[in-house]
Amino acid sequence: MQKNAPCEQHLQPINEVMNRITEQPSPYRHLEKMSVEDLLININKEDKTVPLAVERAIPQISPLVKNIIAKMKEGGRLFYIGAGTSGRLGILDASECPPTYGVPDDWVIGIIAGGDGAIRKAVEFAEDSHALAWEDLQKYFINQQDVVVGIAASGTTPYVIHGLKTCQEHGILTGCITCNPNAPVVEYSDFPVEVVVGPEFVTGSTRMKAGTAQKLVLNMISTSAMIGMGRVLDNKMVDMQLSNNKLVDRGTKILKNAFDITYDRAKEMLLQHGSVRKAMEEIK
Repeated sequence: MQKNAPCEQHLQPINEVMNRITEQPSPYRHLEKMSVEDLLININKEDKTVPLAVERAIPQISPLVKNIIAKMKEGGRLFYIGAGTSGRLGILDASECPPTYGVPDDWVIGIIAGGDGAIRKAVEFAEDSHALAWEDLQKYFINQQDVVVGIAASGTTPYVIHGLKTCQEHGILTGCITCNPNAPVVEYSDFPVEVVVGPEFVTGSTRMKAGTAQKLVLNMISTSAMIGMGRVLDNKMVDMQLSNNKLVDRGTKILKNAFDITYDRAKEMLLQHGSVRKAMEEIK
């Protein structure tokens, strides 16, 4: 298939004939007859294979992250687009960046097919739209400084495929996270990440191993990007938002241990300056 060829003409045939590993039958039979202990043991057995699959994908993840960091240093943003579980995972990862690293809400943005209402309840046929992803991205004035990562376990979700395709047509850098090799979404990704975890314990239930793989990769992408953007000092979250007592305590202990001062003095400095980093700069 030619790069940027119209997906509409061949998407359905590919869905019909493509050997989608994520839809292959589970190697486990008659789950309803298993004891709870056997269910848990076998699910865990399958889950153990996921980090190894992610490890094999690191050569694909690395160039994606390097390009994300480069774009963000130029003022660009990171977008995740997805449907269903994949969309929710993208929103989860994006929403955790501001409190963890003290970054603006618009540095990392997660978008789900069907809008925010789809976070809790499925929106029928939203993932099948060819135009909706680009419409959603345009609300954020998407531009060539940004990077868009499509998340689709099957790699055949029209919302994601056509979103990435349109981004490429507008000169916007794209990536994807999928669990099927050579899936259609890969063709519209400048930096595809393929994490092949095999059939699910419950046939086709990609919220399980595929979802876990996607979550691990998202952790790697956002954490590495935030470190690359200077939001971590040593191994500490020095820019975290002090939004609850646990985080105030964590920040206080960072200052106490770093400068060998009393807990009360460290807490006083932290609350006075509003962040670990600012307090560190003052103490120095």
